[in-house]
Amino acid sequence: MTDNTVAGRDEQPGRALAELLRNWWESSAREGREKPTQQSLAKRLGVDQTTLSRYLNPAHASNAPRRIVEQLHSALRAPADDLVRACALADAAAETAPSRKRPAATAPPGTAPVPAGPADRRGAARWWDRSPVTYPTLAVASLLLLALGGFVWWLAPAAGQGDAKATAHVSDRPSEGTDWPLARKGNVLWKARTVQLLLRANGFDVAVDADYGPATAKAVKQFQSAHGLTPDGKVGKDTWPLLIVTVDSRTTKPDAVTAVQYLLHHAGVPTDSTGTYTLSTMRSLKEFQESRNLPATGIGDEGTWRALLNAQGPDQHT
Repeated sequence: MTDNTVAGRDEQPGRALAELLRNWWESSAREGREKPTQQSLAKRLGVDQTTLSRYLNPAHASNAPRRIVEQLHSALRAPADDLVRACALADAAAETAPSRKRPAATAPPGTAPVPAGPADRRGAARWWDRSPVTYPTLAVASLLLLALGGFVWWLAPAAGQGDAKATAHVSDRPSEGTDWPLARKGNVLWKARTVQLLLRANGFDVAVDADYGPATAKAVKQFQSAHGLTPDGKVGKDTWPLLIVTVDSRTTKPDAVTAVQYLLHHAGVPTDSTGTYTLSTMRSLKEFQESRNLPATGIGDEGTWRALLNAQGPDQHT
């Protein structure tokens, strides 16, 4: 591969890299797969969505590092031949990026350096001599702040102690925790859709409309009563383990398989939504499990379900 092939004869490496990455993302919706959202893709890469959008914007020079380029190539299943060129463009863009350091000022030729006087040295080293606040005043203020901070620290555990046990193992911020999230009436999008698909897999005839409304809450209460749980209509740490269905090649419940495929796709692992456990589903499950340091079995077991739920976007309510 020649230098012209890598960076183009008159081509800016950053612009070329942005166009290539954008093309990967736009072309990822093929063979029945959905294009991942930038939000889910950014979460998988470990960057914020604004940064990812800048990497994928052909209107600006991309400064995506090689690590991000390689992860995007894998996540979007881009053509194998593109990886070498993309990495070369990333390296070239990094080399041509302008430095943020300003060059040191130099004296004109033939000019002798002027030594700093006593006043200059003292003014640079002792900033407090120029401050209107005296040093003893600063010391007293620092001691007062330390005392106040210690008092607040002493009060804080006592104020929150009563709620700590009540909220243990139940997280309303699934993307930040590893416990079972709490799904309840008023949820929309991924929480509602997952609960509805699993209710159908357990024999309840509910509509999959991604809206955790009265009908869904009623079905959850019926499920809880049938399993000896308190029928509160909320799916938390006690209900999720009973509601989920292990998904593997022997699964005969298409709604459960669809739920896993849906969660995988929105966790940044492009997956076909077929309702059938295919080789593609198994590969996607293994890829997700490896990314979460789980045993790469390709089986949607309890640990994988919990990790999938925690890999989704923020909680959404009506």
